[in-house]
Amino acid sequence: MSIETDILVIGAGPAGSSAAKHAALNGAKVLMIDKKSEIGSPKRCAEGVSKEGLKTLGIEPHCRWIAKELSGVKFISPNGTSVWLNEERVKLPEAGYILERKIFDKHMAMDAARAGVEIMVKTLATGLKRIEDGFLVSAECMDQSFEINAKIVIAADGPESRVGRWGGLKTTLKPKNMESCAQFEMAGVEMDDSNSIEFYFGSVAPGGYAWVFPKGDDIANVGLGIISTETDKTAYEHLLEFVSNCPSTQNAQPVELNIGGDPVGGMLKKLVTDNLVIVGDAASQVSPLTGGGIISSMKAGVFAGEVTAEAVAAGDYSQKRLQEYQDKCEDELVKTFNKELKVKNYLLSLSDEELDSIAEAFKNTEFERINTKEIIKVLVKVSPKALLKLGRLF
Repeated sequence: MSIETDILVIGAGPAGSSAAKHAALNGAKVLMIDKKSEIGSPKRCAEGVSKEGLKTLGIEPHCRWIAKELSGVKFISPNGTSVWLNEERVKLPEAGYILERKIFDKHMAMDAARAGVEIMVKTLATGLKRIEDGFLVSAECMDQSFEINAKIVIAADGPESRVGRWGGLKTTLKPKNMESCAQFEMAGVEMDDSNSIEFYFGSVAPGGYAWVFPKGDDIANVGLGIISTETDKTAYEHLLEFVSNCPSTQNAQPVELNIGGDPVGGMLKKLVTDNLVIVGDAASQVSPLTGGGIISSMKAGVFAGEVTAEAVAAGDYSQKRLQEYQDKCEDELVKTFNKELKVKNYLLSLSDEELDSIAEAFKNTEFERINTKEIIKVLVKVSPKALLKLGRLF
């Protein structure tokens, strides 16, 4: 069996579905395949998104896929010092809502289908061969092998994209640029405020941080991300220690475990080649600071869909023509990611004691309104490293 299409999207996460939808809306014939039997399951995400991010994408919040609306955030230093912020003082990063990703991802795929995208689930891409006018993709579905002839392939197949590698792009990441993450969904969680998210910093999660994201009165995603070069333990081992020591989770029980990688080194340098673009986690379009990538990946997906559809209409699938997608991503994402990388590296340079001192300073500081300039002022007073590493950042 052989299938022909203008654009083949491999991977039906938020980035892939967004790309597929906007390619179809702009007139291309689009096929999207996903290796899973159920799009969105299992989740590999703490499920937080910003309200502003959804608004910029034109996505109306829906009660079917929003588990919790948040009003605050709590930062906890290694000695337990807490700093509370609410949405009246700061735009909450990656967490205006907590999603049900298993429903949200499916919702986005359904949107793509309504735009005209053909979808095949439980379909695995097994190889990629360049032909005169595109790619011939080998695939398997329900023990049946077949080929897909596509003018353009959009690789949305996750971190260190093998589809991207097959097409000639460098998608392998250095260990320092990939967080190893482990997360429980838990019941019986006892939070001080079930409308606020909690972040824990320091040696509890070397190279990253731990989180508690509420999904209901006593339900929460509880997880952490680490950099493997910073510790001899696995992310799962760190998670077990965190859960047993965190006051919010000592009496909670897990009902789901998710383990995976999160690319946090900033967007890849090259996202396009002839007949191929990469998007989402495959392109490392993830905040280096928060590890959140739903909104940024979907924005990139819109660009990928629009540019590839225009390339199909023009009959030009060259790297030069597709470079417009990379240019748009760099304009929209890279400047912010570069700033966040500097902040991340600064935080990683701090000891537990320094983190405690900073938390104490913030705890006792009255802000009329939280903004970057005011935060930098406090940091510089407490930590000389802040002046050295962040003084020229903004």
